[in-house]
Amino acid sequence: MPSLPWRNTRRPMKLYPLDEPLPLLASLVMGLQHAFAMVGGLITPPYVVAKFTIDAFPFTKVDLQQYAIVAALITSGICTIINVLQFEIPFSKKLFGRRLFIGSGLLSVMGTSFTFLPIFEIAIRQMKADGIAGEDAYGKMLGTSMACAILEIAFSLCPGRVIKKIFPPLVSAITVTLLGVALTGTGMKYWGGGVVCAEMIWKEHSQVVDSVGFGQPVSNVPGATCTGNGKVVLPYGSTEYIGLGFSVLAFLVVIELFGSTFMKNSNVILALLFGYMIAGLSNYDDLPYVDTQKIADAPVVDFLWTQWFGIGFYGPAVVPMLIAYVVTTVETIGDVTATHEVSELVTNGKEYTQRIQGSLMADAVCSILASLFTSMPNTTFSQNNGVIAITKCASRRAGLATGFWLILMGVLAKIAGIITSIPDCVLGGMTIFLFCNVLVSGISLFGDLNMKSRRVRFISALSLCVGVGVTVWPFAFQDMRGSSYTAAFWECGDCTESMKGVRNGVSIFLSTGYCIGSVLAILLNAILPEDPDENTVEGEIHWSAIGAKYLYWGH
Repeated sequence: MPSLPWRNTRRPMKLYPLDEPLPLLASLVMGLQHAFAMVGGLITPPYVVAKFTIDAFPFTKVDLQQYAIVAALITSGICTIINVLQFEIPFSKKLFGRRLFIGSGLLSVMGTSFTFLPIFEIAIRQMKADGIAGEDAYGKMLGTSMACAILEIAFSLCPGRVIKKIFPPLVSAITVTLLGVALTGTGMKYWGGGVVCAEMIWKEHSQVVDSVGFGQPVSNVPGATCTGNGKVVLPYGSTEYIGLGFSVLAFLVVIELFGSTFMKNSNVILALLFGYMIAGLSNYDDLPYVDTQKIADAPVVDFLWTQWFGIGFYGPAVVPMLIAYVVTTVETIGDVTATHEVSELVTNGKEYTQRIQGSLMADAVCSILASLFTSMPNTTFSQNNGVIAITKCASRRAGLATGFWLILMGVLAKIAGIITSIPDCVLGGMTIFLFCNVLVSGISLFGDLNMKSRRVRFISALSLCVGVGVTVWPFAFQDMRGSSYTAAFWECGDCTESMKGVRNGVSIFLSTGYCIGSVLAILLNAILPEDPDENTVEGEIHWSAIGAKYLYWGH
C-alpha cells in the first residue's frame, strides 16, 4: 500500500533468512525488486562509455550503445548467480591450508562498477587522440582490466585482518567520497544536455568568439549545442533540458512521500521512466525529444559477442586500474558487512571471514569474466542492502531470481533500444541523483570516524584537497579535449611513443581525483603516528609557564 507522510504507523515484519525456501512466485517478485533497484545503476557506466567515449560525437553507433546495455545486463545476471550460490575452489584446502570460495553465499548482487568509469573515459579518450579507434581502445581497456583483476585475487587470499589494516575506514571514507565527487560532476554534464556539448561550452565565450573566431564559434564540430536529445538541438544548459531532467528528480520526491515499499525500492528506474514519459509527450517546435527509430532498429533478442572488441593492453592505465581494484576491495568489504547486518547475521567469526574472502574472489573472477563477455568490471552492489532492509527478505532464492531477471532483460534487446532512446538530459536527471548517492555514502563513512582527532582531520584534509581539486579542475595535469599533449605540466608532443605512454599514465593518475587522493590517504595513514593520549599531552604542558607568558603579554 502507498504510504502517507503524515501517518506514523509501524508494522512489524518477519525476516526471511538466508536459507528460507521461498516459493517460486515470491522469489520472482522479490528478485524483480532487486533487479529494478540496480538496473539503473548497472547500465549507466557501459552506456556512458559506449555513447560518449567509444562512439562520441555525433553519436551514430546506436547498435554499439544498445549492445553495451545488453552485455552489461547479461553479465551482471550471470555474476549475481555466481556470487549468491558460492562455489568452493577445488584443492584450496591442500594448497592454502583453508577452504577458499568464489562468491559470498549471501543475497548480494553484482553489477557494473562506477569505480572504473572515469578511468575508462580518460584512457579511451587518450587512445583515440593517438589515432586508435574507439572500439580498439575499449578492447585494450578490457584486457588491462583482466590483468589488473589479479590484484583483487591476491587480496582475497589475504587474511581479513591484513586487509583491514591496509584499508582502514578512514581510507575507505576518503576514497568513496572522492569517487562520488567525480561522478556527480559528470551527472551534471548529462543533465544540461550532454557531456560533449558541456565540455565544448567554452567555444561560446564572448572572448573566444570575438577575439579568435571573429564573430563565429571557433569550430562547430563538436560544438556547445547538444545533439543527444532526440531531434531537438539546443545549447547546453537550455531551460528545456534542465526542466526535463528536473522531472526525474521531482518524481523521486513524490515516490519518497507517497510511494509503496516496492516503489521506493525501485525509485530510480521508476523516476527515469517518468521523465522518459514526459519527454515522449513533449516536443520543441514539433521536433521530438525521443528518437523512436532507435527502438525500431533494435533487435528483438540479443546476446553476448554480437559485437566484438579485440582484447589488448594499455600500459598507461595500469596504475589507475590497480587503484580502482583497491577501491572496489574496500567497497566490497563494507558491502558484505552491511549485507550481514541487514540479514541479521554476525559480523565476525569464521563464516563472516569466508564470505568476505568469497566476495573479493567473486569480484576478481567476475571482472575477468566481464571482460571476456565484452563488458566493464563487475563488483558487489551496495544499493540492494536497502532492499533487504525494507523487504526483510534475505533469502538466496531472491538473489537467484534477480540474476534471472537481469539476464532476461538483456536478452530482450528491445529494452536496450528503449534505454538508448532516452534523452541525455533525462538520463542526467537520474544519473546525478544516482552518482550523488555514492558521495553521500562516502560522507556517511566519515560519521564512523573520530573527527576530533587531529590525525584523522589532517589525513582527510590533505587527501581531499588534492583529490577534490583535480576532480573539479583536472586540466592542471590532463589535456583538454582535442588538445593532446599540450598540458603545461608535461608537454609531450615530440616525445617517443614509449615516453608518451609513461606521460599518459602519469596524466591519468594525477587527474583522476580518487586515484591520487586514495594513494595519499594510504601513504599518510601508514607513516603518520597515532594521536598521543590526552593525559600524556597534558602532562607535557607547563601550564604555569603558559600562564606567566600570557600575563606578560597582557601587560
